[in-house]
Amino acid sequence: MTGEVLSQAELEKLLASSREGAQRGGEIIGSHGISSRALPRSSVKILPYDFKRPERVGKEQMRVLQTLHEGFARNFAAALSGLIRSIVEVKLTGVDQLTYSEFIFALDNPTCFNLLKAKPLEGTVIVEFSPLVVFPLIDRLLGGGREAPVVARRPLTEIEQLLMRRITNLFMAELKKAWADVVSLELEIDRVESNPQLVQVVPPNEVVVVISFELAIGDTRGMFNLCIPYNALERISNRLTPNSWVAYSKREPTSETLAQIGRNIRGAVVHLRAELATTRITTAELIGLRVGDIITTAKDVREPILVFLEQTPKFWAKPGIFKGHKAIRIEELVKDPTPSPSQ
Repeated sequence: MTGEVLSQAELEKLLASSREGAQRGGEIIGSHGISSRALPRSSVKILPYDFKRPERVGKEQMRVLQTLHEGFARNFAAALSGLIRSIVEVKLTGVDQLTYSEFIFALDNPTCFNLLKAKPLEGTVIVEFSPLVVFPLIDRLLGGGREAPVVARRPLTEIEQLLMRRITNLFMAELKKAWADVVSLELEIDRVESNPQLVQVVPPNEVVVVISFELAIGDTRGMFNLCIPYNALERISNRLTPNSWVAYSKREPTSETLAQIGRNIRGAVVHLRAELATTRITTAELIGLRVGDIITTAKDVREPILVFLEQTPKFWAKPGIFKGHKAIRIEELVKDPTPSPSQ
């Protein structure tokens, strides 16, 4: 306004038009002919927005990351169970967007803070293992029992860091498999720190995607986190969509798919091995073996020999000669195929 004053008649006209507009569904006409539509309050949905935590990664991309790492959690749990020879459960607990400072100050100090190079992604990826899972894992790797070890609040020693590197290498191997449909990652440990607050990978207000997992070994539970800066995801954001990455659910095989698989594997090369006999000798006898020495066994020459397909006993056979070449003749199938104890 530039000093213009409405008369009494103009004010009454404006009030009357506003009342009529409310009755007609919200259309208000001003004194200068400007029309606007006032929406009913019930149809307006107001969402809060925090400018300190901008959501730079889309919802579809977050859903793809969640689905991708749910499969990773299952595979990592199976691989880790085999490594430490104990049942391990890994569950995805959340995929969130935070600022880097929020992520750092939420971690334990000290902790196992691994900085990874993940080519072709830009920047550095972080894998953090809480002390609540680090020391139980180290205890199992060293042959510990089911009793929960005491969780120490101290940095890892050099030996403990080497042991945890085995866990981190397994983590990277399974993560590479999980991301194979999105991008082929080349993961490498850059360095390991104990105080996360002294490491600044990106500016404090930079957005990062934090993928949190819960790891359980018996009654011991703890968290580990995968932190990916937004600048690392920005170049491949177009691949993190349901159209370019699809997680296929497990389906029952049909006769057509079984026939197709059968045709594909017919040309596969397999390793066949015939075991003539087994025996035991001392180390001194082994060192003293020379060309021409004879090793005696308890096996009768008339007994059939065992034939292995890869590492599984498959056939009983008789040795002989065929057209001047050493050969075996299959006599029967092995009824109870179990892997060889020597494998």
